Amino acid sequence: MIRTSILIPALSLVMMTFLFSCTSEPELMIDEPEVVTDGFQFTEGPFWHPDGFLLFSDIPANTIYKWEPGNSESDVYIEPSGNSNGITSSPDGTVLLAQHSGKVSQVNDDLSLSVLAEEFNGNRLNSPNDLVARSDGKIFFTDPPFGVSDEDRELDFSGVFRLDQDGTLTLLYDGFEYPNGIALSPDESKLYVNDSATGQILRFDLLEDGSVTNETLFASVGERDDTGAADGMKTDSEGRLYSTGPGGLSIFDAEGNRIQIIEFDERITNLAWGDSDYSRIYVTAPNSVYRVQTNVTGL
Repeated sequence: MIRTSILIPALSLVMMTFLFSCTSEPELMIDEPEVVTDGFQFTEGPFWHPDGFLLFSDIPANTIYKWEPGNSESDVYIEPSGNSNGITSSPDGTVLLAQHSGKVSQVNDDLSLSVLAEEFNGNRLNSPNDLVARSDGKIFFTDPPFGVSDEDRELDFSGVFRLDQDGTLTLLYDGFEYPNGIALSPDESKLYVNDSATGQILRFDLLEDGSVTNETLFASVGERDDTGAADGMKTDSEGRLYSTGPGGLSIFDAEGNRIQIIEFDERITNLAWGDSDYSRIYVTAPNSVYRVQTNVTGL
C-alpha cells in the first residue's frame, strides 16, 4: 500500500506534465523579412483590405498605393491623400485615414475623401498619425505635431482622441510628447499607445463608453536612434503586442516582456496583419514594404 500511494501521485504528475506540454501555447515562429515592393519616399500605415490587397501611405508623395500579391509594382490608389499616414477601417468596412494635413477622413466608394474630424474646441488638429476602430464604431487616434510649424500649430498639446459616430471628438490623454502607434487588445478592454520621444508604451483600461483609466507603463522599445523610434503597433490573437522601433520589430507578451526582435535592412515605421488567414505581417519602411510569415494569427 505504501508503494502504491507513492506511485499514484508520481503517475499523476507525469500525466499532468504531458497534458500541459500538449496544450501549452506553441512557440512563436517568424520567418525572414522579404521585400514585396519598393521605390518610395517614406511609406507608412499599411492596411490589408478584405478584398485581398494591401494599401499603404507614402506621406511626402501625398499618395496611397495599392499592392496586390504576385506583383512587384504598386499602383496609385488615392492622390492626393491629405498626406495620409495610418489607415484602418470601421466595422462596416469603410476605410479610414489619419492625415498629416490635420484631418481624420473616410474613403468613399468613389475614392473621394470625407472629413470626419479636423478641429478640437475650435482649434486645428496637429497631425493625426495613427488610428484604430473598435467594434462599436468608436475611432481612437493619436495627434502629434509632426510636420506642423509653430506658426500653424493651434493645439499646445499632443493628444490621444476618441471620435464617436456622431462626430463628437473627446480628448482622452495629453501626457505624451509625440504619441504615435495605437492598438487594441483582442478583447478591446485595453488601449495601447506609444511615444516616439521616449519609446514608452502605455496601456490603458478602455471602458465601454470609450473613456480610459488606469494608465500603466506596459513596456518600452527604447529611445529613438538612427535605426528608428517607437511607431506603429498591432496585437495578435494571443494578446502579444508588436511595435516598430529602434532595432526593428519588437514583440512583447501580454505582460509586457520583450520576447523577440526582428531586424530589417532599414528602419521600419508601421505594420499590419494580412493575407486570407492574417498570418503574415506587412511592414512599411521609408523605401520598401516587407512581408513576414508567422505561425500566429493577427487582428
